[in-house]
Amino acid sequence: MKKVEFRGAWTALVTPMRKDGSVDWAGLEKNIEFQIREGITGILPAGTTGESPTLTYKEHNAVIKKTVKLARGRCFVLAGTGANSVAEAEEFTEKAEEAGADACLLVDPYYNGPSSLEIREEYYATLAQEFPDMFFMPYIIPGRTGCALAAEDLAVLAKRYKNIRAVKEATGDMERMRLERKLLPKHFMIMSGDDDMTFAMMTDPAIAASGVVSVMSNIVPGWIEKMCRLVLKGKKKEAAVLKNKLDPFFKLVTVTADRKEILEGKEYIVKDKFRNPLALKTIMKALGMPSGLCRKPLGRMTEQGIEKIRTALKDSWVSSPEMLKPVEKFYGVSLEDRIRDDSFWKELTY
Repeated sequence: MKKVEFRGAWTALVTPMRKDGSVDWAGLEKNIEFQIREGITGILPAGTTGESPTLTYKEHNAVIKKTVKLARGRCFVLAGTGANSVAEAEEFTEKAEEAGADACLLVDPYYNGPSSLEIREEYYATLAQEFPDMFFMPYIIPGRTGCALAAEDLAVLAKRYKNIRAVKEATGDMERMRLERKLLPKHFMIMSGDDDMTFAMMTDPAIAASGVVSVMSNIVPGWIEKMCRLVLKGKKKEAAVLKNKLDPFFKLVTVTADRKEILEGKEYIVKDKFRNPLALKTIMKALGMPSGLCRKPLGRMTEQGIEKIRTALKDSWVSSPEMLKPVEKFYGVSLEDRIRDDSFWKELTY
């Protein structure tokens, strides 16, 4: 089996779209080159951030194949091959293996509602046995899937299958993660699945996370990689300084905003939760990075949501301009203009 280092920062890549909604292949290539030049450890194509639910089967496999071709020997590729159908996950994994992916990310089977035992035996165990030469990373995110592989069952899998070597933890439950570390083999890696929890997970000795599968590293890959590497080297104070500069970006993965609706002459307040990758692609498009709009049913943000993003970006640009300078240099844009000029944001709101 290949040697894969499940440490540092791995970027959950967006799938950039053209105006007609088709995949922007040139944009994908440019974004991958940016990631590699900024020193990212690994990249994840066709994950949630890459809008896997709305990619066709052909697009899904093509995105992974293209990513592997561009990144081979330059950074690791973790292909998103999970599904709520085992047969579909098998097909995706087979294609990813043929393409040469280093590992596959398997999200818990969403919506079907299997028990943890069923997830363990009918899903992860099935795939681990069928593809013994492929590394797998279970992805635990009950807020999206409505189910979750238990920490105890993850430990059973880790001891049973050598090719299940890491987990992407997005439960937000630190006590669960501490139990995982207690039960899992020493070589097993816990990766953060939440940007804003990465520092805490890595610096907690009872969790000892080794890195992050990040959303915001689409924009600031070099800095997130550096933060992770500083922690791994034991330089927590230096990492904490960097983490504080990154916090404004981490808080934009999900944006919540209030909206007023008048019904039968009465005013009602509706709380909209704009989830990944909508906020991320909104930022990237406004900054001049290849992204395009999201595919339906994801759409646009409200003015209040956009204002939260712009305020955070303005504050970061003033206090820590170095964080976004790599974007400005690589993509050849003026971020001062793009952050402050309303015209770049108008088409991004309802």
